[in-house]
Amino acid sequence: MNKLSFDHIFMNLASDLAQRSHCIKAQVGAVLTRDTRIISIGYNGPPSGTHNCDEEWPEVGCPRDSRNSCSLALHAEENAILYAVKNGAKLEGATLYTTLSPCLACARLIFSAGIKHVFFQHSYAEYKGLPSDEGVDFLNKFGVKTEKFTADFD
Repeated sequence: MNKLSFDHIFMNLASDLAQRSHCIKAQVGAVLTRDTRIISIGYNGPPSGTHNCDEEWPEVGCPRDSRNSCSLALHAEENAILYAVKNGAKLEGATLYTTLSPCLACARLIFSAGIKHVFFQHSYAEYKGLPSDEGVDFLNKFGVKTEKFTADFD
C-alpha cells in the first residue's frame, strides 16, 4: 500500500489553507514544519482584525501598490512566520511548504528566520509575469534549498 509522504500531506494542507484566503486576486497557503510536525500555518490576507478584501471590495479587490500587488495583505509565508514567532516557536532548520514560490521580500524573511528548505507548488514569476523567480534564486544562492514540489509516495 502506497502512503502519501509528509511532503505531500503538508503541500495538500497548504493548498487547503489557500482556500481560506479572502483575496480575490490569488489564494496562497503556507505550512511551516520541523521533523514531520507542524509549527505554524498561514494564508494571504490583511492583518487579523482589519477587514476582508472579498467583503469590502468584492468586485476589484483591495487597492494595489506600484507593482500591482495588494497594498494591505500579508503573504502566506509572512503570516506563518509571524504567527510562529509570536508564539515562541523555533524556526531554525524548519521546512516551508507554500502554494506560490516566495517573492523576494518573503525570501529575505525566510532566510533570516533560519528556514532551511522550501517547497513550492506554483511559480510567483509566472503568476506576476516576471522574468525569473527572484525569491527562489535568492534562497538557493544563500543556502536555503528551494524547489518546485513534485508529488511522491513513501
